[in-house]
Amino acid sequence: MLLLLFIACIPLASSAQTENRKRIYGKIKDKATNESLPYASVRIRKTTQGCSSDNYGYFSFFAQSLSDTLVISSIGYKEVRIPLNSKTRFPLNVKMEPENYELAGVTIKPKREKYRKKDNPAVILVKKITEQRNDNSPEQKPFYTRNRHEKLNIALNNFSSAKESHFGKKFSFLDQYIDTSLVSGKPILYISARELIGSDYHSSDPKRKRQHVKARKRNGIDDMVSAESLEAIYQETFKDIDIFQDNVSLFGNKFVSPLSKLGPTFYKYYLMDTVDVEGERCYDLAFVPFNSESFGFTGHIYVTADSTYFIKLVQMNVPHDINMNFIEYMNIKQHFDRLPDGTRILNNESLVAEFKVLDGVNGFYAHRQVEYRDYKFEKDSMAEVVLNFPGEIYEDDLATRRTQEYWTDNRIVETTGKEQSVDKMMQELRNNPVYYWLEKGLTFLFTGWIPIREHEPPVFYGPVNTTISHNELEGYRLRTGAMTSAYLNPHIFATGYLAYGLKDKKFKYMGEVEYSFKKKKEHPNEFPIHSVKMRYENDVYQYGQNYLHTNKDNIFLSIKRKSDNKIGYIKNAEFTYTREFYNHFSYELTLRNRKSIASHLVPFEQVEVIDNEPQSRFIKELTQSEAEIKLRWAPKEKFTQTKWNRYRVQPEHPVFTLTHTAGFKGVLGSDYNYQHTEFSFEKRFWFSAFGYTDCIIKAGKVWNQVPFPLLIMPNANLSYTIQKESYDLMNAMEFFNDEYFSWDLTYYMNGLIFNRIPLIRKLNWREVISCRGMYGRLSERNRPDPDNTGALYKFPYENDEYHYLEGKPYVEIGIGIENIFRILRIDYVRRLTYRDLPGIDKEGIRIQLHIQF
Repeated sequence: MLLLLFIACIPLASSAQTENRKRIYGKIKDKATNESLPYASVRIRKTTQGCSSDNYGYFSFFAQSLSDTLVISSIGYKEVRIPLNSKTRFPLNVKMEPENYELAGVTIKPKREKYRKKDNPAVILVKKITEQRNDNSPEQKPFYTRNRHEKLNIALNNFSSAKESHFGKKFSFLDQYIDTSLVSGKPILYISARELIGSDYHSSDPKRKRQHVKARKRNGIDDMVSAESLEAIYQETFKDIDIFQDNVSLFGNKFVSPLSKLGPTFYKYYLMDTVDVEGERCYDLAFVPFNSESFGFTGHIYVTADSTYFIKLVQMNVPHDINMNFIEYMNIKQHFDRLPDGTRILNNESLVAEFKVLDGVNGFYAHRQVEYRDYKFEKDSMAEVVLNFPGEIYEDDLATRRTQEYWTDNRIVETTGKEQSVDKMMQELRNNPVYYWLEKGLTFLFTGWIPIREHEPPVFYGPVNTTISHNELEGYRLRTGAMTSAYLNPHIFATGYLAYGLKDKKFKYMGEVEYSFKKKKEHPNEFPIHSVKMRYENDVYQYGQNYLHTNKDNIFLSIKRKSDNKIGYIKNAEFTYTREFYNHFSYELTLRNRKSIASHLVPFEQVEVIDNEPQSRFIKELTQSEAEIKLRWAPKEKFTQTKWNRYRVQPEHPVFTLTHTAGFKGVLGSDYNYQHTEFSFEKRFWFSAFGYTDCIIKAGKVWNQVPFPLLIMPNANLSYTIQKESYDLMNAMEFFNDEYFSWDLTYYMNGLIFNRIPLIRKLNWREVISCRGMYGRLSERNRPDPDNTGALYKFPYENDEYHYLEGKPYVEIGIGIENIFRILRIDYVRRLTYRDLPGIDKEGIRIQLHIQF
């Protein structure tokens, strides 16, 4: 994104002046919904004098005289003509009606009195449509397939000529690639062009959806990010739209569909004039949310004026005041047809959007267009192959290597020359040293890794944010690391690091070698994984601090609210076999030999009774030989992946995980028999217009008598940042358990309250409420009291202050505001239980950088 900002900020100048200053100005609205109409074209007839309305519907420009006709037009609306003369009064208040379709006669006109749902003919019509919305769906048939041609183009918006700028002259070659926006008529410069040809398959019994990708191409800045990661992002951001569902998923959010069962409580509906759409008389059903800041749409549905209530055309925008980041304008259009038996088929859909990241900086333009043809309802031989494929996308081996002749013969709609020239433009742009080094630097910032070679690098250095960090045992910690890629070998991968503590004056290191049975394109964690891995680690270990979503050496976590003095050493050798399946079930089998080594911060002290006197004996290390099995099922999971981690992009689908670890006394010096079981469940629950809740449930049990390093320690967050699955006000090793049940609930309200408060709603803030807690228990057999003398280690508490979760849970809550300046979340957190323990934080402030639409 920063790269795009740079290009947008290149000072490219163009100027125009008029000598006679006759100002023409006003505001344009949708006649049905009274919503502001952005990006309408406003011009003097038969001249180039004019402008486009802004995102608030306002327009203003200077004309040579007031002696002609003002022409106002916009995609989806009927053209308006206004005579101009000396008696014309400004500002003009222009209201535009739906375009393209001739009026077949006015049958129902909207009433302009106070809106009422009761006895409203528009609401009655919507309820009838909703009741029958699935009756003529092709998904009600046993099987169907259709051909698909999809284009997605992203461009810099309002991109003017470079010739007037000294700095911009270095990029003057870009002028030949400038095109025109379909929305506003502004000049645009394509920076990404993606295209796909394929077929969609749907089976009702069993219910399966698959896509057969026959050809795929991408050009432009997409090369900065791995193909798999970017594909997942685009699929989640620009999704197929189904208005016949209660919710429409788009830009990572859930919008209330105008045909939702909740529609009458979320939208105002109006019946406009009847219109003729392709020879059929249709009602023009307009809709707008009750609250324009909520996640909904405003627009028109054209439905046949008969008993079938068949929808022919849908046009909708997001409200101008919607509490949504970066979206300046968005228009969605879908056109339907019906077959002789009444089956509804979607012919085409388009999404046009304009984005702005920073005020004062030109934003971005996106256009997604999908054409569908050749619906068939009988299976052929290819249908069985695709539907039986375990993944959701079946892609031909030649999909990314199709010839130009193939694209020409199989495209449903043609692409323009400017769309096809993106790759050539990027090659010229990268020949410029300024752009070249900026792109390299930003690629490094995005990934955290530095390639040692420009093209197909075999080795990466990093991650750079771990180069220096701090903890109480090592003091300042210096680290360097590297990893190989598939460009060195597509089956064998290696990664490792070397670290040194300036305080303890010890070297630490980790080395890992992985063999993938599947050939990889770039990195070993590409889905699906089928590999064996050997790993050896000699490093520090922070008890009660498990960094589940970041690296433990992250420099930004070095600032702590509490001293991180619960640290020892570890030597860990592992052999792991991993197998992932296309249905997103996976399992891991691990053999491990682990040595936990005491430090002066966390000693291993046994108390023995000799001659009736307790005497301490300090143990140097605890050795465990273990076998572990981990089962994971994440149906319909999609994610982006970096060179190191994966990040889920559809968390509304559940994830189930079951892990069991068994330790065997006497094997390779193992000290204890050990059985430990863990279960977790994670899911996002959407509440349509009322936001969503992220839910993580966990439970675990240690079945044997073991010393404290093998007990369950709740994950404490000692930083000032917000961390999932960790407790913001708990100290490391504050509680020990051998069985527990925990929850982590966060409710994102999406402005449910703030959107209804005058002035506050203009800030686009969003409310967040969280609650984390744990029921736990430490059985008598694992408490280091006199009955267990000699078997267990003394807990590393000062003054022998033992803390147990007894009789009540540990609970902390948070109340926060997110979307501050579009990037910041601030929470106030408060500890509700165990507030009388010494050395604890009862409340605090936590922050997080959180960028979202």
